[in-house]
Amino acid sequence: MSSFDLVKSKIYSWDKIEEQIFLWKSEDKKIVFTNGCFDILHLGHIQYLSEAKDLGDILIVGLNSDTSDFWKTKGPNRPINNQNARSVVLSSLFFIDAIVLFSEKTPLELISHISPDILVKGKDYKETDIVGYDIVKYYGGKVMTIELVNGYSTTSIIEKITDKF
Repeated sequence: MSSFDLVKSKIYSWDKIEEQIFLWKSEDKKIVFTNGCFDILHLGHIQYLSEAKDLGDILIVGLNSDTSDFWKTKGPNRPINNQNARSVVLSSLFFIDAIVLFSEKTPLELISHISPDILVKGKDYKETDIVGYDIVKYYGGKVMTIELVNGYSTTSIIEKITDKF
């Protein structure tokens, strides 16, 4: 298998991730889930995702698809990178074990499908406001937040680029 094929093998459909989760859980692996759009990968993303991985054995990232209603909140020119590019770039990170695209505005259905042991978002969220909080807590999982890196956001990067032109 080529290196690029290995990278792409970490991008799962909903059916295939279900099979893989069954295998990981049979091996008693602790599954961590987070989600986002990760439109332009930056230092803040890398630190956040690597810290999320440190919370368990397996890190699954739910990635907003290009057709997700989520993008309406980001402005007319988003996403910058399409879902294929974003999923391949993310899956090339050694600490990410799986990428799953979702088209809904929130990852609630995907979280229900995956049933992670730990649900993670940035500290800009109050734990009880995190989508999926109730579901994960109901079956005994944990919901946690991670400190964000100040000065890094995709929006600020886009603004910096557009201000130069």
